[in-house]
Amino acid sequence: QVQLVESGGGLVQAGGSLRLACAASGRIFNVNLMGWYRQAPGKPRELVARITGGGFTNYADSVKGRFTISRDSAKNTVYLQMNNLKLEDTAVYYCNVQGGSLVAFDYWGQGTQVTVSP
Repeated sequence: QVQLVESGGGLVQAGGSLRLACAASGRIFNVNLMGWYRQAPGKPRELVARITGGGFTNYADSVKGRFTISRDSAKNTVYLQMNNLKLEDTAVYYCNVQGGSLVAFDYWGQGTQVTVSP
């Protein structure tokens, strides 16, 4: 059984910072993509950032220059450093892990709330 455990969400004032972490545990091998998505009330889930096993990254335009994704492949852990947070960053943030060799997998975390206040 694979579990993704997220941490680091919370309440922060606009302009502040938070760091999210997501650790994958259980029998999980050949992890390729690790990423973060978010969903605000009444809106569809959207990609925030993702990183490949080789360290290539891509970001949503709305977070470029403010958020940084990184990973510790030995620990199957992905991080999201969020700086200069804005009100519109308020959402539930979900961790996503994809990979596999013979059989592909795609796992999601339960989500962590990030609330940015004025």
